[in-house]
Amino acid sequence: MAESVSDAPPPSAAARTQGADGGQQKPDEKEDQQEQQAREAESLDAKTTYEVVRREGMKELERATGALFWSGLAAGLSMGFSFLAEGYLRSRLPDVSWRPLIAKLGYSVGFLIVILGSQQLFTENTLTPIVPLLAEKSRAVLRNVARLWGAVLVANLIGALLFALALGRLAVVEPETHHALSDLAQEAMKYDVATTFLHAIYAGWLVALMVWTLPGAENAKFGVIVLMTWLIGVGGFAHVIAGATEVFYAAVRGESSWGQAVFGFIVPALVGNVLGGLTLVAALNHAQATTGE
Repeated sequence: MAESVSDAPPPSAAARTQGADGGQQKPDEKEDQQEQQAREAESLDAKTTYEVVRREGMKELERATGALFWSGLAAGLSMGFSFLAEGYLRSRLPDVSWRPLIAKLGYSVGFLIVILGSQQLFTENTLTPIVPLLAEKSRAVLRNVARLWGAVLVANLIGALLFALALGRLAVVEPETHHALSDLAQEAMKYDVATTFLHAIYAGWLVALMVWTLPGAENAKFGVIVLMTWLIGVGGFAHVIAGATEVFYAAVRGESSWGQAVFGFIVPALVGNVLGGLTLVAALNHAQATTGE
């Protein structure tokens, strides 16, 4: 006798979505997954970036002064490798018009060490702790920012001086590298105070822009740091800490006076860096992120 064919209806759509383990994928879960993927694929908007920087700034302001100082000292020492790496490249490249385009890649080395190593660099702090201050305008926050700035700036400059002393007094590099380093130091100090100040505004602007863009860079942070700091170097813009190692080196070797190093470069570079970071990045991005709230 032939078997009868079942009259059961075909499986429903819900049944067809069951996995091998018998579990069922719910439509709401699928939508949640798609929404999560979409959010991860989106670039950060201004408000989100602002909040990331604000929280980072709050964490830095909560750190003890001693911790800030030691981190700043490490950063000042690390920034010396920008000077040394550029000197190595310059001494080994032919003296042609395109040499600075390659040699200035060495300028990025110190910044990479400092930023990826989470060390305290003064020019980064023209943005990071300022955002909490702009969000909560109070004397307490202002005093905290001043404390952070003072500790980090002094530590950065001490670190730069120690690196320059070691490089200038000890047999660390070959004579041809010393020659290249001396040329770099003289190039840093070849402008008058007003021009150095103007160049420093651009350097402070670029460093603060770099800090602002890093939260959205994800896996491209290395490239962002190299590109932005290479532009500072190749443009001849004055960065107070990177340049401090150069001018201290010249003073240590008797190639310039200490007064020229401090008042001809460091002071105008410091003021310009602060002005560029505060007004052209911190204030403007605070305005675009908070206007309308």
